[in-house]
Amino acid sequence: MAEDLIPSPTPLTPPHSEEEKLFWLRLLRSRRVGISTFYRLMREHGDAAAALDALPGVARDSGLTDYRPCPEEVAAHELRAGRLSGARLLTVGMPDYPAALLDLTDPPPILWALGNTDLAARPGAAMVGARNASSLGLRMARRMAEDLGAAGYVVTSGLARGVDTAAHLAALRTGTIAVMAGGVDVVYPAENAVLAQEIGETGLRLTEQPMGLQPQARHFPRRNRLIAALARGVVVVEATAKSGSLITARDALDIGRDVLAVPGHPFDARAAGCNMLLRDGATLVRNAADVLEALGPAEAACPAPPQPDLPLPDTGADPDGSVTRDGRGQVVPLKRRRRQDARPAADPAAPAHHDETAPDDAARSAGAGTRATSSRSGPSSTAGPRVSGPSSRGAGAGSGQSAPNSRNRDLHADILSHLGASPVLEDHLIRDIGLSAGRVLPEIVTLELQGRIERHPGGFLSRLPDR
Repeated sequence: MAEDLIPSPTPLTPPHSEEEKLFWLRLLRSRRVGISTFYRLMREHGDAAAALDALPGVARDSGLTDYRPCPEEVAAHELRAGRLSGARLLTVGMPDYPAALLDLTDPPPILWALGNTDLAARPGAAMVGARNASSLGLRMARRMAEDLGAAGYVVTSGLARGVDTAAHLAALRTGTIAVMAGGVDVVYPAENAVLAQEIGETGLRLTEQPMGLQPQARHFPRRNRLIAALARGVVVVEATAKSGSLITARDALDIGRDVLAVPGHPFDARAAGCNMLLRDGATLVRNAADVLEALGPAEAACPAPPQPDLPLPDTGADPDGSVTRDGRGQVVPLKRRRRQDARPAADPAAPAHHDETAPDDAARSAGAGTRATSSRSGPSSTAGPRVSGPSSRGAGAGSGQSAPNSRNRDLHADILSHLGASPVLEDHLIRDIGLSAGRVLPEIVTLELQGRIERHPGGFLSRLPDR
């Protein structure tokens, strides 16, 4: 069964010309094409230009008759805006692409970077916390960031108010990375405009979102997973019980990063999230020395070498065992697991920037502390809406089939009958249906494109309400 789910990956060659970059951008920015669909199309058709040509036909096979890919002028405008702002386009497979992001199940195919990209190859420590942090919390963030930077770590955070701002300011001299929820040229909050400019000059600003995009609540959970992946461990300084910082902690847990927390008084609501993490097994830290003891010295952290020719992410449930899961596919330990080399990632759903309808940080982080030892196993774990993708029936794109036959309709009904609101592992679904993966997977993708099922990180699927 596992062999059926994980076909042999093909090499992914990064774009070398402006025309190829344009094709990549058009494909990724097309309606209903998210990260998993992008990789699936690239795997099936070999390059972005061929995938763009096939996309309308695949959509037509799934019942969408008026589908059009992203217009060329839209992608060209984004490239021009990036050049004008001084940002660089990084794609999977390029030497400057952060290798640490390959540990994600959905590494972004395209990133915009402004500043020193070499910082992403150095060992990092993420610091997150409350926007309305207390004076003691801000003092802790500043002192810890200064000491971690002096020890050789790059401090990564999200450029938000409070703890994020304090950590960036303290680490400006030694190196800091700001992962942004909107476009790399859009500073949020506006009060951090000067800080963002200084980070662009001495540090690194990074985002997967298009140029000029104003951040919205649904974009921040997507940003949080990048913060977690870029670091060897995530330090939570202050966080309420329903904090976006707990989303970052959960993301770190999912990919085997350390989760560390600063304790607080039980009567202080801003310490509730940290205390919940500590109760569930996070490492208690009082200063940078405790963080260094947990993460190890910076010089011992050897980043993975750049890989110019990377395999495409493919569907599968952690085939190399780098994340320990129980019988239901859930991650179980919270303490640090041994970090593995970069591996091919699974095919999660991730929406295009104009196609997302995710809940905000508070809604997604509800109960995160009490689930700190499990992976994202519910709808709250997804940062975006359903992101449908073209069918994996490679030849089907040009077959001219306009509607599923009765056999396919019966299989669609069977798939939907096995799914509900609670996500189920894709390989478990295929096993329960009793057909081969080659027969079931194309119809799963068709149902994604029709907006009837949703894919979650880690290879989980759930059914969406009928419209």
